[in-house]
Amino acid sequence: MFREHYAIQNIHPPADTRHIRRKFLDIPYAHLSPSQKLDIYLPDEGEGPFPVIVFIHGGAFMGGDKGDSQIMPVLEGLKRGYAVVSINYRLSWEAKFPALVHDAKAAIRWIRANAQQYHLDPDRIAAWGGSAGGYLVSMLGVTAGVKELEDLTLGNPDQPSNIQAAVVWFGPTDFLKMDEQLRENGLPPQPGMEHSGPNSPESLLLGEQITKVPDLVRAANPETYINPNAPPFFIQHGTKDDVVPVQQSIHFASKLAAVLGEDKVRLELLEGAGHGDDPQFTTPENVRKVLDFLDEHLK
Repeated sequence: MFREHYAIQNIHPPADTRHIRRKFLDIPYAHLSPSQKLDIYLPDEGEGPFPVIVFIHGGAFMGGDKGDSQIMPVLEGLKRGYAVVSINYRLSWEAKFPALVHDAKAAIRWIRANAQQYHLDPDRIAAWGGSAGGYLVSMLGVTAGVKELEDLTLGNPDQPSNIQAAVVWFGPTDFLKMDEQLRENGLPPQPGMEHSGPNSPESLLLGEQITKVPDLVRAANPETYINPNAPPFFIQHGTKDDVVPVQQSIHFASKLAAVLGEDKVRLELLEGAGHGDDPQFTTPENVRKVLDFLDEHLK
């Protein structure tokens, strides 16, 4: 039931990208799984090299797709001269942590290795994602150089997998505290829907109930890897999020700022906003704010 609930919650219709003239779809960035593919969208004009926004979809680690409607606000970046690269990655029903992190890093390395062919700038790469995608963006931001989270056999081992900016929407960062924080917010998980339960998205991702494997949880938490070399972060979270509690982003931003400096971490709480498809995140004003942040750090 829990799996079905999250699958239903994360069904998104396909994005309509017919208006985008220059695109390259379903390109393999590795060859271990059919999931390891990406789509490239280029601005209508110019030869680049274009700065890159890597979009990572959400879906409770078990659903979502690179071509679904979650990408629509990110595609607004095309109008500002960004290329958008949307990636798929192995989901929890196919492979356990750290496979999805290996995939995201392999995609970044592929982008750099193939930058010239696709008019991309290998030195200006940002990542943007929500929920499970936000989690992966956070991991990309804080784990550059962490060998156990990099599977170089997936290809392009000579390329780095670091990013230059991170945009995180309502991503989990500290799995074991989520249920407690939701209760603090007056938004307790329904019975059988607890994050600490055996069939939660987080437990399915790790292959074991998270309460039984605290060391593995620590290895999977972005907070574990915060270091001074992380890029600037822009984090947004709804105050009424009943899936990923807002404290996840508050505490993560605070810990990032303590290491990176206040000027490299921007946290915005969207009052009354929930999780996932809440329209507050995708308003033209908010998308413009995110793109302004990327302009500040990539242009």
